[in-house]
Amino acid sequence: MRVITILNQVGSDSDSEERLPPNLVSLERNPELGEGDDDVEENPEEGPSVVPCSRPEGPVPVEEVRSSDWRTAVDFTPPGPGIEFDSSISGVQNPPETPTAVNCFKMFLSVETVGEIVEETNRYANTRDPLNKIRNVFNALTSAFKRSFIPYKDLCVDESLMLWKGRLGFRQYIPSKRHRFGIKFFVLCDVVTGYVQDMVIYTGATTSIESIEGLGVSGSVVMTLLAPHLGKGHVLYVDNWYSSPTLFQHLLHQGTGACGTVRLNRRGMPTFPKKMKRGEVTFRENGTQLAVKWQDKRDVNFLTTVHPSSMAQSARLDHFTGEPKVKPACVLDYNKKMGAVDRADMITSFVDCARKSTKWYKKLFFHLLDTAVLNAYTVHRKLSEERMPYKDFRLKLVKELIQEHPLPRRSTGGRPCINTPLRLTGRHFPSFVPPTEAQGQSTRRHCRVCLYTTRRKRERKLTRYMCSSCDTALCPAPCFEEFHTLKNY
Repeated sequence: MRVITILNQVGSDSDSEERLPPNLVSLERNPELGEGDDDVEENPEEGPSVVPCSRPEGPVPVEEVRSSDWRTAVDFTPPGPGIEFDSSISGVQNPPETPTAVNCFKMFLSVETVGEIVEETNRYANTRDPLNKIRNVFNALTSAFKRSFIPYKDLCVDESLMLWKGRLGFRQYIPSKRHRFGIKFFVLCDVVTGYVQDMVIYTGATTSIESIEGLGVSGSVVMTLLAPHLGKGHVLYVDNWYSSPTLFQHLLHQGTGACGTVRLNRRGMPTFPKKMKRGEVTFRENGTQLAVKWQDKRDVNFLTTVHPSSMAQSARLDHFTGEPKVKPACVLDYNKKMGAVDRADMITSFVDCARKSTKWYKKLFFHLLDTAVLNAYTVHRKLSEERMPYKDFRLKLVKELIQEHPLPRRSTGGRPCINTPLRLTGRHFPSFVPPTEAQGQSTRRHCRVCLYTTRRKRERKLTRYMCSSCDTALCPAPCFEEFHTLKNY
């Protein structure tokens, strides 16, 4: 049996002010935060309305959050981001007519894009930007990521690490990651598809983020990544490095909900009992935000603006009682929707194109290339009915790229041959191989495609069919079609 402890039941305003710590009590009729909960009209059909707020949009002063009225939550229903999310606009933007592997990949990196990058990049640029050798590539790819896909409602921000153990000024050490040492990324992912929407490379003091007063580095990273998606009703999931009452209130003013683990020493957080029994939970709310402390094997602290103060059953059974485990609703949602960035890292780690290099920017380029391939795979899955593993998709993409851009063949000497593939033009029809005196009507010849193909295992196969205009023996299917349509069969 799970025991739910509700502390400091709210009676009157004076009673709640006496029981709460002085630094967490504020006037309930604060005009900056809107009128109290009693004045908010609710429509039973539409649900609770948004708490009115008269302050203009912009950074939220720390004093406002510190003076928030963190009352004990009794059936707390969050106001939500304030804007209904329109799911009809989500998905791939400007999809290709034929969703092949190479066409999906070209949405992010085409031959023309590479040419522009090479022309604009100067290896010896006199700049203090530590990413000057890779900046144009990075900007071109992230811009393509953002314009090619509109994310669904749920988003998450997390850190990613590319392995690099060489000497580098902005190399990071994260013991919780598999590689531990490397170049750190702040990544924005779509929860439903795993699409990498945007990312920022951490370079220390020169990191390309928009500094917002009162939010710190972590909050500025979140606002930089979410800038194109604010005011659309999205819900963001983050870990305790980003979460704070100040950031969540700022996002709420921008029409964006948020949920995540939080550190209790964040400015503006309410106080909780230090010792709680296993399974106990305590809720605190201030009208717009809900703070939760749940005692599992260890303390679990959450902050949310989109979840109610309710418990829900999980799919896992309790080790002691054998009954379904009961957890706060925000914990269940967080566990389902927070791992998108880690899943993207896991998929790309199985078949990545990165190789050892003495130059960090070369390895970073291939890491970005892997991310582009992963996004192309995500787009292909959305547009095509064909389902294939990620490994097979990469192999198909490589074959299509080689077919479109083959390497020029080296000259072997002798008389120059006319390298005009007449077999790819004109009209070609199959016919029977002419009979010979030795074999008669059953004369057969070796199929040229089966004998010299580079697309599958070669074999010696006899056939009765040929192309009379090319004077080449070919199997009726699929060799006849491949010989007359593919330059490199």
